[in-house]
Amino acid sequence: MKRITLAKPDDWHLHLRDGALMGDVVGMSARQMGRAIIMPNLLPPVTEAKQAVAYRKKIIESLPKRSSFNPLMTLYLTDNTTKKNIIDASNEKHVFAAKLYPAGATTNSDSGVTNLKNVYPIIEQMQKEGLPLLIHGEVINNLVDVFDREKVFIETILGDILRSFPELKVVLEHITTKDAVDFVSKSKENVAATITPHHLLSNRNHMFLGGIKPHYYCLPVLKRKVPHQEALIKAATSGSSKFFLGTDSAPHDKGQKESACGCAGIFSANAAIELYAEAFDRAAKIDKLEGFAAHFGADFYGLPRNTETITLEKNPWTVPDNYDFSSSKVIPFFAGESLSWRVLY
Repeated sequence: MKRITLAKPDDWHLHLRDGALMGDVVGMSARQMGRAIIMPNLLPPVTEAKQAVAYRKKIIESLPKRSSFNPLMTLYLTDNTTKKNIIDASNEKHVFAAKLYPAGATTNSDSGVTNLKNVYPIIEQMQKEGLPLLIHGEVINNLVDVFDREKVFIETILGDILRSFPELKVVLEHITTKDAVDFVSKSKENVAATITPHHLLSNRNHMFLGGIKPHYYCLPVLKRKVPHQEALIKAATSGSSKFFLGTDSAPHDKGQKESACGCAGIFSANAAIELYAEAFDRAAKIDKLEGFAAHFGADFYGLPRNTETITLEKNPWTVPDNYDFSSSKVIPFFAGESLSWRVLY
């Protein structure tokens, strides 16, 4: 197969930053994606519906002319989130979910939830309103190995959330382990997961062999090839509607990534669908890409599938070493490496 045409994909987990930084990257997602769930971890975070609407307005103003890209907004849960915040969000047509960051879990998560039990009344209101809960599923405990934090979260916390709120729609974000694949696969239809291109195409060897590679550092951190990366590939390419596209594309200034204490996050919005096509093609499952990229997420959120299409051609090209990022540079995933598929614009 040398050319494929798909319904235009959606990105169900995207970081766009703010201001000039956003202006340098938002057009990349807009060219490839019909819609995207926009993460709320700005400084300060997006904690109210009115802030989400204001942020959306800035995104729209930063888009290329005649772009049809639709940003779907989220709220950032904190210890101080109120039931009214959730009701207001459910009544706002541009807000589609709320995001749970355990405090300290990742970039700009210091305002996150410190004790999950404290926000159970808020989660109960979300269940009542039908507002999905998006979860960064890691425990934040220095006694738990960083490679085990997702597994322990699933074992000790996630099950209790679903038992307490059985009708709550939950997306376990950017899953990285076989444990997560198995949990989501066995759960009811109200539980789904997003999978990133970097977790499909790389494992912890890519980050460590031959020296530390800061541009492979993300949270949750890359795991072993066996059994974890292989389980993610199998899940993504299985045709199961429980798993769908979410890049977790997170642009950082090159200097912040390459510092003594580098930021977590991998930037992939520049070539998102090409990266997924690479992973699916390597697994000999390119025929399963459209469902994963364009159908299953929309179905889970109760939105119409995109009618616009994109076409990819198998024509190798080299990913640029960097892109402009305000006054600095951002290094993309697969920088300087060859990808087999390219979108025809």
